[in-house]
Amino acid sequence: MRIVFAGTPDFAVPALAALIESAHRPVAVLTQPDRGVGRGRRVQFGPVKRLALEAGVEVLQPHSLRSEQARQPLAALAPELLITAAYGLLLPPAVLELPRHGCWNLHASLLPRWRGASPINQAILAGDAETGISLMQMDAGLDTGPVLLQAATEIGAEETAGELHDRLARMAALLMRDGLERLLSASLPEAAPQNPALATHAPLIDKQDARLDWSDDADRLARKVRAYNPWPVAFGDIAGQSCRIFRAGARSDLAGAPGELLRGHGQRDRIIVACGRGALEVFELQAPNRKRVSARDWLNAHPDWI
Repeated sequence: MRIVFAGTPDFAVPALAALIESAHRPVAVLTQPDRGVGRGRRVQFGPVKRLALEAGVEVLQPHSLRSEQARQPLAALAPELLITAAYGLLLPPAVLELPRHGCWNLHASLLPRWRGASPINQAILAGDAETGISLMQMDAGLDTGPVLLQAATEIGAEETAGELHDRLARMAALLMRDGLERLLSASLPEAAPQNPALATHAPLIDKQDARLDWSDDADRLARKVRAYNPWPVAFGDIAGQSCRIFRAGARSDLAGAPGELLRGHGQRDRIIVACGRGALEVFELQAPNRKRVSARDWLNAHPDWI
């Protein structure tokens, strides 16, 4: 089968690798144009492009697929199926209609819950017990197409967005492979329409979303720390010091004025901040222009916090 794969970041790499190593090696890869990174704006290839080039797979990098001219290289490949995973560009109807089997998307949630750009983060923020991967038949909407297959998984009590991202990326590769095997054996179930009444939205994340408001509930703040690790990383002020907070946990047994650094609890290696309800124990943090350290190492350097 002539398959074109579309993806850009790390999340898409396991699925592309699975295709390359299978009997369904893609005829080409679509990925977003190269972008400059860092202060020098040095051009850097994305993870999907790097893997495709290493494997000798043709790479297409259109800025848009809306014009017929931009679609010509893709149409010339005569794809029978297009599979996307975190591609980052909406596919216009002319592209969706191009392959005879249509276009599939691997989405990191159990649709219709968490349609949009940040499903992993939102699932953790909301305190969802589980999430998963949806293999959907794409339509013109944003993650609105009918669902072919799903695979669910529990969210670990201390799992960060980065850790969950990596697990779901591997699950996506397995679900894609299952979908292809079922398609080729004519056993793929009919795509089930999503119930729009159950849909929730996962918007793009802004760095300011990660600011910790100490008047909030400690449980929610602990989820926020997990949801924004590794990016953009939760941050807030503790004892007048701006800090990025990488790992933390809620404490229901302690209380104080929101934002107060709770001292004198018999633990010289703990950083605990009072919240609107309960308190947040900080395990790993970072001051501006300093390295990330444990609470114990921080307190060794800041004895006034004890």
